[in-house]
Amino acid sequence: MIRTLAVTHTGEVLTDIPLQDIRREDYAWIWADFATPTVDETLLLDHYFHFHPLAIEDCMHVLQRPKLDHYEEVQFFVLHALNEETLDAEEIDLFLSANYLVSYHHQEKTEMNEAWEQVKREIHSRKGWSGGPMAAAYTVMDKLVDKYFPCLYSLEDELADLESSGGSESVEDLMSQVFGLRGRLLKMRRTIVPMRDLMYRIVNSQHVQSNGEERIYFGDIYDHLLKLSDMIEADREMTADLRDSYISLNSNRMNSIMKTLTVITTVFMPLTLIAGIYGMNFVVMPELEWKYGYFGVLLFMLVVGVGMFRWFRRSGWFK
Repeated sequence: MIRTLAVTHTGEVLTDIPLQDIRREDYAWIWADFATPTVDETLLLDHYFHFHPLAIEDCMHVLQRPKLDHYEEVQFFVLHALNEETLDAEEIDLFLSANYLVSYHHQEKTEMNEAWEQVKREIHSRKGWSGGPMAAAYTVMDKLVDKYFPCLYSLEDELADLESSGGSESVEDLMSQVFGLRGRLLKMRRTIVPMRDLMYRIVNSQHVQSNGEERIYFGDIYDHLLKLSDMIEADREMTADLRDSYISLNSNRMNSIMKTLTVITTVFMPLTLIAGIYGMNFVVMPELEWKYGYFGVLLFMLVVGVGMFRWFRRSGWFK
């Protein structure tokens, strides 16, 4: 599907004009959005806009790393949106020129719909700088980055719940949740950090057609990405601390179990020795003919066991 937004030289906004019917010289600027395009619609990137073959190839072969390429008077952006359920990156490509913006994406994205409606609504009041392809591109990037925050806040809520319920679940379950959370944070990091680097290039590039006022807005997006990056790093450090705490807790529990088993084994070692001696089938064993030999051996074994237990306890083995 291709939807179009065209702004005439008199400021009139027209939408849903067939792309083949648009003569670019008749309009101040246009925005063509390729959403889940067919093969024939994708061919228009070459036949109608005459974009560079390498840029078109990047559109076809997802998933590219966020980047900025310069082709004569066209800037080509590869951006990443986040799937809110899986946290997988989904590619959105932008072709930016002085009088048009072309967006290309293989999935329907609410961020693109929101940006589309906002551009139509604020076409003549772009927060202090005139609307145009650059303003539309900024709106798309801003919407994409804004969607990162709810995803990260959801992970932080999960992390807070994990910290508060740390004593009510087994260490194995807690460790599984921690590693799962770290994996999702890593997914977000793989999206946000390249986007942050891309935005830094946009803010500092001399090739991007923008003035100082526009760079302030792109700098605001860069600040948001810096904040997101710091939040992810802080959350990853917290999960690392939780992981180390659970490992230490598990080790302490294991040490306690091993200490208990060691005490029990040590107490029963002399008792086993005594039982083994009197279990031998020798003929000459004077104690076997003693009337109270059986009770005497049991009493001796009891004294040895209780004595060793008290000695271990006094030595601090049970602390």
